[in-house]
Amino acid sequence: MADNCSSVEIVEGCRLPVLRKNQEHEDEWPLAEILSLKEVSGRKLFYVHYIDFNKRLDEWVTADRLDMKKLQFPKKEAKTPTKNGLSGSRPSSPERAEREVVPVSEKKDTNNDTALQKKQRKTLDLNLQSATAPSRGKTLPTPLRLEVQLSQKKKVVALQKKKRKEVVPLVTPVPPATPVPALPSSTETSQAAVFPVVREPPPFKAREDLEPIPTVTTNGTARRLIPPQPGRKRKANCGGPDEMIKVLQYNKPQSAAVFLPPPEDSQDSSDGIPTAPRMTGSLVSDRSHDDIITRMKNIECIELGRHRLKPWYFSPYPQELTTLPILYLCEFCLKYLKSLKCLQRHLTKCNLRHPPGNEIYRKGTISFFEIDGRKNKNYSQNLCLLAKCFLDHKTLYYDTDPFLFYVMTEYDSKGFHIVGYFSKEKESTEDYNVACILTLPPYQRRGYGKLLIEFSYELSKVEGKTGTPEKPLSDLGLLSYRSYWSQTILEILMDLKPDNGERPQITINEISEITSVKKEDVISTLQYLNLINYYKGQYILTLSEEIVDGHEKAMQKRHLRIDPKCLHFTPKDWSKRGKW
Repeated sequence: MADNCSSVEIVEGCRLPVLRKNQEHEDEWPLAEILSLKEVSGRKLFYVHYIDFNKRLDEWVTADRLDMKKLQFPKKEAKTPTKNGLSGSRPSSPERAEREVVPVSEKKDTNNDTALQKKQRKTLDLNLQSATAPSRGKTLPTPLRLEVQLSQKKKVVALQKKKRKEVVPLVTPVPPATPVPALPSSTETSQAAVFPVVREPPPFKAREDLEPIPTVTTNGTARRLIPPQPGRKRKANCGGPDEMIKVLQYNKPQSAAVFLPPPEDSQDSSDGIPTAPRMTGSLVSDRSHDDIITRMKNIECIELGRHRLKPWYFSPYPQELTTLPILYLCEFCLKYLKSLKCLQRHLTKCNLRHPPGNEIYRKGTISFFEIDGRKNKNYSQNLCLLAKCFLDHKTLYYDTDPFLFYVMTEYDSKGFHIVGYFSKEKESTEDYNVACILTLPPYQRRGYGKLLIEFSYELSKVEGKTGTPEKPLSDLGLLSYRSYWSQTILEILMDLKPDNGERPQITINEISEITSVKKEDVISTLQYLNLINYYKGQYILTLSEEIVDGHEKAMQKRHLRIDPKCLHFTPKDWSKRGKW
């Protein structure tokens, strides 16, 4: 295959199968896209992105791993698309856009019309009622009266604009949304029962499966009205997060009673409705900055203390450091240096042996430090640069003032070594208790991720709030949060005691208040576990033996837990600017 590579020139944008090892160490040939090329010691290397695979698997490969027989060349584009979707190399005004999209034949007809009008104006004929245009048999709009006060030039321009607007409409008129047929008052959708009755629609509805639905504005936010679904009946007074839900243990779910749809992978746990881009938080970018540079890993290797890390994604470290084989970081202040000698010289002057800020938790060798992004700007910025190597969607690097950082460390005789961290906004209008969360690769799959999540909810309990992580979550983050939510909710349900010989009862709001997990996340987790059933006019949570056994095994493996007694944390009112 290398011989074929020398005879056929591969360019950026080509697609072809590339040899790689899967998790079972078997050979596979997934389709990949060539993002860049370089030559090292006379050998050509190709940077490939595997289609439908996570970007952290992107890598440099040699020519012998390419299948040249199935090479696909990139399609040529006539012009670069602009922000408004029209062709051209720069954003254009509506008038310029009109000139660009008018067909040539219609341009000629417009010129003929202009010449005809000029000829008629010379005769000052004030009764132009029958002038027609030769363009595709359409009738030219004729002026009712020529006024002497207007100059001929202004009239010609106005007539051209009017003609072009009729010929080439730039905005296709959208028909009004189809009204939702109302059902008799005795029938209502049973899905709404476990959700707030009027204020919020059910979460996790797949957008592609929905018909055009009218919207209603609530608190300044447009929300879709969920149409009633025939065939699902319940009593009119059923519903709401305050409704009592009975818990059945050790019973297999009755398939006829299950009414909730299968769980979706949507990470927007509020209502599944696409919202406008947020202007706050660490994930505010619309990904328009995502170019060929940021799609490629730019750091080969990072040495942090006794660990060497291979980055997964691009991180905006200084350009001169991206060509180094190894980037050295001080594990206490996270300052980046270009050589081992520079690191050794820095360590003789660096007095830190733990992250700056206040230690608010310590149990055994695990400690948490609270760091203000304004008071410790350098450390916060260095932490964000390191985190970007392992978080694809992170866009916060330098503006750290509105954020708090909670760094988890492991203590030994040399100091406090960073294990992971999470950040949160000082003031969050959307009840976010986590902006970004990361466990460094050497400490992954050891329970530290759930410990970070549990600590974030312990802070929310002290603050007296319910919280939710910022969206979108990464693939690994979504798995961690779903696992934590499932274990936390099942732990509460299994601890419920029967009341007066009846089955135990609990509401969605009570689960949310006990755990500080937002109601939408509680509901989505119950849906994901397929626990909610509607049976004989009431809601029941059915815990099968399989779910109970799986939960007990998982909790036996979970050794690291947060002890609230070891937390010394006083929340601040960040709405007062003096606190900043």
